[in-house]
Amino acid sequence: MQVAQSHTPSPASSDASAACLSAASPGTPAFRGIWLPLVTPFLRKGADTPVDHAALRRLVAHYRHSGIAGFVICGTTGEAAALDEAEQLAVFDTVLTEAGDLPVIAGLSGNHLGHTLSRMDAFNALPLAGVLTPAPYYIRPSQAGLVGWFQTLADRSRAPLVLYDIPYRTGATLTLDTLLTLAGHGNISAIKDCGGNAHTTQALIADGRLSVLAGEDHQLLSTLTMGGHGAIIASSHCRPAHFAALYCAVQAQQLDVARALFHALMPVVKLLFAEANPGPVKAWLAREGLLTDVLRAPMTSASPTVAQQLVDAIAAVDAGFGAKAVNAA
Repeated sequence: MQVAQSHTPSPASSDASAACLSAASPGTPAFRGIWLPLVTPFLRKGADTPVDHAALRRLVAHYRHSGIAGFVICGTTGEAAALDEAEQLAVFDTVLTEAGDLPVIAGLSGNHLGHTLSRMDAFNALPLAGVLTPAPYYIRPSQAGLVGWFQTLADRSRAPLVLYDIPYRTGATLTLDTLLTLAGHGNISAIKDCGGNAHTTQALIADGRLSVLAGEDHQLLSTLTMGGHGAIIASSHCRPAHFAALYCAVQAQQLDVARALFHALMPVVKLLFAEANPGPVKAWLAREGLLTDVLRAPMTSASPTVAQQLVDAIAAVDAGFGAKAVNAA
């Protein structure tokens, strides 16, 4: 990755990003790089909004060669709470068929242990790279209860567990002691870090047993420069190769390049979360012709104002860094 004569960093091509991701030394955690938490496209058919599997295949093809490390499906950005179990399994089948050699992590949430384990059994029949799972929401168990919950799921899962620490959605805070205890389980390998505690993030990175993946988009650079292993961030739907280039720049200790990319992308990140996710993301993807701008209730589409501001912000990124390499699919 080089700095252009205009002193504007040039984002890595998808081939360069792939080389960056494949150049890890032995012992490097498997969960690293920029993971895309894929939206779920829907169609509007009267009062119904079926999953648009043609658009889903189109999205996977679009992003496969964009520099991302892998896909996360049926997470928050994928509107998983609005999908029934059969719909989720159909989404898994479509993505896994189209993803080629890119790994796929599936989201699994719940607060009834028996139901959640039953769904895990269905997941075990799929060639998943990991299972992303949050604390059981709403019931706010003790730390001992949280340890037991995650250990039970990890014992049952064929694929490694990726902890999803997001207390503002679940109502349950995972303490550092709890996370370090869970890091000792042989089938718990990573964490999507949305906890908002820099001390916890630093301590988990220093401990080294979990891949620490930024889950808050605005914390991407700080997590990576502390030694974090990557990110699962919805904003990577927009110009994913730039996010992959930022990751690779940090790995290469080209922090001037990483900072320039980060500051250029931040206006886009802010707009993507100016209204409820994934409304703005879907508005952008619809403008790109990749899907129809349809969300399931209670989620709503982005306002015309935010949608246009997002278009303008991405155009500003393109003016500085170009878009061709990013859109290569």
